[in-house]
Amino acid sequence: MKKMGIILNNFRCALPLLFYLTVSLLSISVSSELSQSQKSTMLNLSKLLHNQTSMISWNTNSDPCSSWSGVTCSNVTTTISSVSMLSFSNLDLTNSSFLPLACQLDTLESIDVSKNMLTSIPDGFFTACRRIQGLKLVNFSFNHISGPLPSFSSGFTNLESLDLSYNLFSGSIGSQLSDLVSLKLLNLSFNAFSGSVPTKLGKSMVLEQLELSGNNFQESIPEQLADYKNLTVLDLSKNKLTGNVPSRIGQLSKLEILVLSDNSLSGEVPNFISRISTLKRFAANQNSFTGAIPSGISSFLKNLDLSYNNLSGSMPNDLLAQPNLQTVDLSYNKLKGSIPENVSSSLVRLRLGSNSLNGSISSFNCAQLQNLVYLELENNLLSGSIPTHLGSCWNLKLLSLGGNKFSGELPVELGNLKQLEVLSLQLNKFVGRIPHEITTLSHLSTLNISWNLLNGSIPPSISGLTKLAYLNLQGNHLSGVIPGNISDINSLIELQLGKNQLSGYIPPMPRNLQYALNLSSNLFKGRIPESLYPLNSLEILDLSNNRFSGEIPKFLSKMESLTTLLLNNNNLSGVAPSFSSNVNVHFAGNPLLVIPKSSPRSTPLSRRSERLPRVTITALIAAVTAGGLMAIIAIFLAKRLIFRANDLAVQPRDEDYPLSQPVETLILTANSIHKSNIDFTKAIETVANPLNLVLRTRFSSYFKVIMPSGLSYFVKKLNLSDKILQPGSLEKFGQKLRALGKVNSMNIMTPLAYMLAGDSAYLFYDMAFIGSLFDLLHGNCGVPLEWASRFSIAVGVAQGLTSLHGCLSGPILHFDLTSKTIMLKSPKQPQIGDIELYKVIDPSKSTSSLSAVAGSIGYIPPEYAYTMKVTMAGNVYSFGVILLELVTGKLAVSEGMELAKWVSRSWMQQQKWEQILDFSISQTSLAIRSQMLAVLKVALDCINASAEARPKMKSVLRMLLNAR
Repeated sequence: MKKMGIILNNFRCALPLLFYLTVSLLSISVSSELSQSQKSTMLNLSKLLHNQTSMISWNTNSDPCSSWSGVTCSNVTTTISSVSMLSFSNLDLTNSSFLPLACQLDTLESIDVSKNMLTSIPDGFFTACRRIQGLKLVNFSFNHISGPLPSFSSGFTNLESLDLSYNLFSGSIGSQLSDLVSLKLLNLSFNAFSGSVPTKLGKSMVLEQLELSGNNFQESIPEQLADYKNLTVLDLSKNKLTGNVPSRIGQLSKLEILVLSDNSLSGEVPNFISRISTLKRFAANQNSFTGAIPSGISSFLKNLDLSYNNLSGSMPNDLLAQPNLQTVDLSYNKLKGSIPENVSSSLVRLRLGSNSLNGSISSFNCAQLQNLVYLELENNLLSGSIPTHLGSCWNLKLLSLGGNKFSGELPVELGNLKQLEVLSLQLNKFVGRIPHEITTLSHLSTLNISWNLLNGSIPPSISGLTKLAYLNLQGNHLSGVIPGNISDINSLIELQLGKNQLSGYIPPMPRNLQYALNLSSNLFKGRIPESLYPLNSLEILDLSNNRFSGEIPKFLSKMESLTTLLLNNNNLSGVAPSFSSNVNVHFAGNPLLVIPKSSPRSTPLSRRSERLPRVTITALIAAVTAGGLMAIIAIFLAKRLIFRANDLAVQPRDEDYPLSQPVETLILTANSIHKSNIDFTKAIETVANPLNLVLRTRFSSYFKVIMPSGLSYFVKKLNLSDKILQPGSLEKFGQKLRALGKVNSMNIMTPLAYMLAGDSAYLFYDMAFIGSLFDLLHGNCGVPLEWASRFSIAVGVAQGLTSLHGCLSGPILHFDLTSKTIMLKSPKQPQIGDIELYKVIDPSKSTSSLSAVAGSIGYIPPEYAYTMKVTMAGNVYSFGVILLELVTGKLAVSEGMELAKWVSRSWMQQQKWEQILDFSISQTSLAIRSQMLAVLKVALDCINASAEARPKMKSVLRMLLNAR
């Protein structure tokens, strides 16, 4: 107790001293502030920036170091601070005149102006900033800066990091960077640099990271890069490099990442890869490497990608066995032999598809492969049965064994793969019944067992696959009836049951079927059932080669989204109803059927322009002047819109039926003309009459509304009744639409006003459109759209999509980017429509969340089959398909063949390039043909099977502009 008293007494004595020290420290912190000169510079900088952007909110009455966003300070002394870092990233800046002023801060260590819209770097920046001794980081990435690479000569002696990626720089690189003696990180990716790969990158050779991907560098990889002994990252992907990989690169003993993808490199895969103990990732996919895979190449790797080459021979026995190995992609080569037995327990993804591998897969020891998530062995020569122990790979999400020679019965153990989302077993020789256990895989989104020898009936328990989006059972010997509860699979958007022995009653189908319903080549008979009537989203319906009889029901001609209807080889009779010109109908093989002359005929996958003799087309092109062409297009589109409205119309409403009343309205535009002319009550009356319908897209219906003043508007109706568009999500509808209005692009449709009424939302647009790109490109106006217009449309859509992906509040993704959702104000001015859906659709609350975001057939990237997530890379793929439409003149899908797949196959053979291009356009001149080929190459980059390999939209736009 005595000791405790002494301690307490000493503590009391120490309190005044502690208080004094605390106050002293606080006073030091409070009194530490910028010097007068830096204060003045920051105030001037604030004024200059406030005049340029509304995205910055610096309070000039507060301390910049403590409250100004993007400003970081360091203490020089106990009383003086200095600005050390400035970040102007993502502020929507377009003018770089503030940069020289910022460089008056001589204590600056880092300046970041990334993700803006700057077009140049002023000379004053180099004059002022080269004097700053401590400047270590400069970041100009993700802007629009063009011209040659500026020189960093003299000064910048301590600069360690320079990022100029994702701009429009061009020209060759010589000695502009040679004086940067401290440079450790250099990123020049995704520009338009050309010439040879630069090697003068700092006299002291301290470079650690060199990223040059996405340019036009040519010639071979210079061996001088090996002089940079500290390199840990070397990325030369997406260029035009040729020749072998220099052996001296193997001297980079600190290298961790080596990416050589998407070039024209040749020779054998370098065997020095196995000797770099630090190397974790080696990607050399999409080149022209030949020969065998070197033994030991994966000794230290985590990620190996050699896909899309010409590699041959067998896989080394040790290739898959290395303990650190996580992903291996050897797909699309010419590999033979069996799959090595020893497989690393760390492996997460194994892709060996599209080779000539043989043997069985019985050696897969799933007891050790608990990390395996993706197993892709499709399109090989593998045989034998599926081993039962494959059902012990508990974490598999994707199992792709299609296109092999597997046989035997499907093991019931597949039902143990509870995480499985994609099961692809098509094009094999499987026999027996479909195991009931497969129908217990609750996460399954894709089930493809087509083109096998399966028999028995379709298990009724298949309705339990509530997340199933794609079901393909065609080309088997299945018999019996279609389960009556098939309609319970609300997520199903494609159902392929053709070429079986199914019969009996056709039950109601899932209402969200969108891509295709294929019941062809079965034993169905009787009248075409009314149960197909509700399928308003269906695009392809195949009832051919059955025994259907009676008249063709009229509801088929009213199916709003239908593009292909196959009724051939049945016993149909009577007079065929009239179908929209959008629908490709096949009637042949029904001898008792009367086909009116006005009915559309079947058309093969061919250029629409080739339906007329080439001489006639050439004469038309030569004869029609610009004004005449515009007149023809205008007349055609006017007739087309009227026809479509009449075709889709139902009976006019009963005049006594009560109209929905506007419950919320808001004018979004500042234009006084529109403010005074938009009449919401008149709009409600007009859209209630389906005869005013002029256009449909996937999620929307457009009506023409003439206001009392005589001005016309597009009013787009978004239907909320299917629970995809949630009423709860519309509480801040106006706020979300105003945010969209801030997207800076003339190539995006932005609404003038909105209205909520009943269970729908309505958006108002200036009716200045001549139709959709689909109408103008694929319509029957007789004159093909000229190349100048097509190229202008391509660039305009790319600009709009780039703006959406670069939105300051986060990327805006498009749910259904197609030629039908691109509206044209003129043949050269496109606008992307339906962008507001990203703000209001909530797939998680939808009765069919998968179909809500899946998009339209022909435009959907392959990865959506198992991810079902809309991404920027997915939008790039869809845009690539639109580019293909513009270059080829073909539809995205015709007769079941996707345009992207057809072009990808044809491109592999140079003699077929002429067949890809729209002949009526490419024959016009050599210059146009050359430009079309350049755009075609951009499209091929966009539709790359690998989402990671696709360029960003900003890079796509740059490549298109370079194709001029």
